[in-house]
Amino acid sequence: MENLNLIDTFSEFKELKNIDRPTMMRVLEDVFRAMLQKRFGTDENFDVIINIDKGDFEIWRNRTVVEDDELEDENLEIRLSEVQKIEPDYEVGEEYTDEVKLLDFGRRSILTLRQNLTSRIMELEKDHIYNKYKNRVGQIVTGEVYQVWKKEILILDDEGNELLLPKSEQIPGDFFRKGDAVRAVVIKVDMRNNSPVIVLSRTSPVFLERLFENEVPEIFDGLITIKKIVRAPGDRAKVAVESYDDRIDPVGACVGMKGSRIHGIVRELKNENIDVINFTNNLQLFIQRALNPAKINSISINEEKKKADVYLQPDQVSLAIGKGGLNIKLASQLCGYEIDVYRDIEGVEDEDVDLEEFADEIEGWVIDELKAIGCDTAKSVLELSIEDLVKRTDLEEETIKDVMEILKSEFE
Repeated sequence: MENLNLIDTFSEFKELKNIDRPTMMRVLEDVFRAMLQKRFGTDENFDVIINIDKGDFEIWRNRTVVEDDELEDENLEIRLSEVQKIEPDYEVGEEYTDEVKLLDFGRRSILTLRQNLTSRIMELEKDHIYNKYKNRVGQIVTGEVYQVWKKEILILDDEGNELLLPKSEQIPGDFFRKGDAVRAVVIKVDMRNNSPVIVLSRTSPVFLERLFENEVPEIFDGLITIKKIVRAPGDRAKVAVESYDDRIDPVGACVGMKGSRIHGIVRELKNENIDVINFTNNLQLFIQRALNPAKINSISINEEKKKADVYLQPDQVSLAIGKGGLNIKLASQLCGYEIDVYRDIEGVEDEDVDLEEFADEIEGWVIDELKAIGCDTAKSVLELSIEDLVKRTDLEEETIKDVMEILKSEFE
């Protein structure tokens, strides 16, 4: 019966877990041999035979036949008189083999054996999951939401393995319930307390890159390369692409006919705006494309400081900066240059005055706030309403009113 219980335990794990047959047999044999070593001091003279298909195993002990008065080790040797009771033809020096029954070891040893077997198989299963997902870092996986917590979501894959999607790796518009299907990219696999922890992400640029590979065959085939991706998850993303085939328009291929290819990606990312940009080694042209939809008059680049000063018509400044400064921030990340935008006032606003001229009346940090939104002259500030300035800066309404009065007095 104990034999059967052990095999049942083993078969249960074999059926539920992804451990191959040879590994299972090796684990069983190792566990049995450890028990034999503990009981007899050695396992070298034992044969352990495992038959998974029949759900059975046997343990055979090989001993040398010796004269009755020459017996030194009962585990390695057996008396001639004892053997001849079973088979009279045996002689001294021959090898005698008999089966060792599991029940002979006692219930405590059998219980320990089962615990060791369970422990070893669980370790193998954890290693299997760890190695499987370690090789899948950077790949998209699909799972089902099993439990939703405040800081993370527990997801089960199709094999029942547990995956974690932290709140920090979720797109702001994400909302999941138990049973929902989730797509995300594997970004990290760790071992904590001897258990694998698989962390997923929907905010990583890699997730967006894999979505493009799935939707755009030319990217998957290597005809189009994604040079760089920058994201503000849920709001906006910029993707620089390049084609190695002059006949292929990389931007057109990524967007698809009437946006057919990119629409699926946008929906997956909760309506994140995606700007697909044609990559070029011409830095000025690349910055110009990165700041789309703003139209640029000129660009001054300082390669040592990694800075670019961009000059635009007054009505293009807000387009270049974008809502909350997002467009210019992503463009800077994409190009690797700190981008500052300025109003191109040459021949347009000859009578305008630089904000720095008011440093004795307006505090420096206030001037910096205004410059941060592209207002570097008095008239550029006066062109905006108080409501706009309150929304776009961190300044109080009273402070803005005081600044407006000071600037107005300059032109009166």
